Amino acid sequence: MAQKKYTKLKLKKFKKAIEEKMSDINGEMNGIRDRLENTAKGNASLAQDSVYSVHMADAGTDSYEREKSFHLMNRETDYFHHLQLALERIDADEFGACMVCGELIPEERMMEVLNATKCVDCKEKEKLNLS
Repeated sequence: MAQKKYTKLKLKKFKKAIEEKMSDINGEMNGIRDRLENTAKGNASLAQDSVYSVHMADAGTDSYEREKSFHLMNRETDYFHHLQLALERIDADEFGACMVCGELIPEERMMEVLNATKCVDCKEKEKLNLS
């Protein structure tokens, strides 16, 4: 059975959407990096004796915000990588086909989840451990 594929025009549309999303992610990651650098500079500039004047709750909040930023950065980096893989699938003419059943993933799903590799049915089976 021949693998089902999207037309060149639709692949071009997907590629443009992926590239736009990657550009957005780059901007978000730059913002996160800036926040992390500013937070680190602020804490590093405190003199040792002034550290005790910082309230413990404030220090805890700062620590929580830094940790949250690191998690966001990791998440965005992972998503960016998955989008790069999607671009590679477009170049290899493998984009949009379910990796499990081989059926063409609906365009609506592909536009919502640009890095999708499974159709909704196969993804649901995977989540329910039915595959």
